[in-house]
Amino acid sequence: MRCAERKFAVTATAARTIAGMSTTRLARIDEHLRRNYIDAGKIAGALTLVARRGEIAHFSPVGEMDAERGTPMREDTIFRIYSMSKPITSVALMMLYEEGRFQLDEPVHHFIPEWRDLRVWVGGAYPNFVTKRPDRDMTMRDVLSHQAGLKYGFHMRNSVDAAYRELKVMDRAGDHPEHTLAHSAKLLADIPLVFSPGTQWNYSISTDVCGYLVEVISGQRFDRFVAERILTPLGMVDTAFHVPDEKLDRFAACYAPGKDDARVLQDDPQTSVYRTPPVLFSGGGGMVSTAMDYFRFCQMVLNGGTLDGERILSRKTIDVMRINHLPNGDDIAARQPPGQFSEAATSGTGFGLGFSVLLDLAKAQIAGSPGQFAWGGAASTAFWIDPVEEVVLVYMTQLLPSAKYPFRRELQVFVNAAMDD
Repeated sequence: MRCAERKFAVTATAARTIAGMSTTRLARIDEHLRRNYIDAGKIAGALTLVARRGEIAHFSPVGEMDAERGTPMREDTIFRIYSMSKPITSVALMMLYEEGRFQLDEPVHHFIPEWRDLRVWVGGAYPNFVTKRPDRDMTMRDVLSHQAGLKYGFHMRNSVDAAYRELKVMDRAGDHPEHTLAHSAKLLADIPLVFSPGTQWNYSISTDVCGYLVEVISGQRFDRFVAERILTPLGMVDTAFHVPDEKLDRFAACYAPGKDDARVLQDDPQTSVYRTPPVLFSGGGGMVSTAMDYFRFCQMVLNGGTLDGERILSRKTIDVMRINHLPNGDDIAARQPPGQFSEAATSGTGFGLGFSVLLDLAKAQIAGSPGQFAWGGAASTAFWIDPVEEVVLVYMTQLLPSAKYPFRRELQVFVNAAMDD
């Protein structure tokens, strides 16, 4: 399948069809973003890339990447992708699966011995938890599919996530020379799970654990493994865990809603934590990237693990990653604890090994294709891959939190409405 060249870009202004997609209808995306979000002062700008059958049909920057400095959005703008780091990390771990280094049903404690006697929370607070034994050991599939019983510190639900915050578990903001992935893994040995592995689905630091497992199994620091085995072969030249000085002029500002939903600056690129290499390389949310770089990653996945002659994974491994791994074919809504945050709609959506999976269009109440897989990031970035229609969408903006506006559902409507064959 042909992939567009790095320099190729399309702004949908002329009435024509590319790869069976109407550019006139795709132009509605930019009109919608300007009218409803940019002109209204809710976001500074956005960049949308839509491709089909490996051919880019729409690639259009609108608004500004840094409103404070009046810097226009660019095709090569660098964005904080937060949880869109997760699919890259999952691919990294599955590369080691292909090498026979582990099995999906293998206990995690084979690789993190400190986790051999993990417990499940019943009550109490750190360090005096009341716990019980889990029903079974945590497996490698559990951490790949968010069924491990782990949490995020920002959940604010109980004393377990409070312990995550107190100890700065998997927290880049807590960087110091010893605050590595290994350090956080050791801390987690003394913090209970919130449920027995495999019994629920809970969005969590599981993928950060996957990054640590890459280190342990490969014997190579996680960021170096990702760079050598994924980013360099795919030509993802602007994807990393920090933004070097020579690329600072392309790094977008990040915003949050303020009074009356007017955007306020949340992270200035000039003073951002992303300007320096971290100590803790977060595979769950620590990467920056561009729309074109991330498109190349998505196209590799859509192609069955290969791009431009570089084989990253086999087609069969991609197949097992993009099917629903929740018990009984359940969707996330059926397995998730009430009130928990997720980067995906939960009704009609399952979860594979690193991706959400669209199961039921009627339950999800959205146009698309069963088997479509996707994820998003905390600053409202998103991607999806439709293997039936051979469509990739990459959407980049910088607004925290991602749940503020329905960008993803709106884009789904616009892209599917542009099908013209």
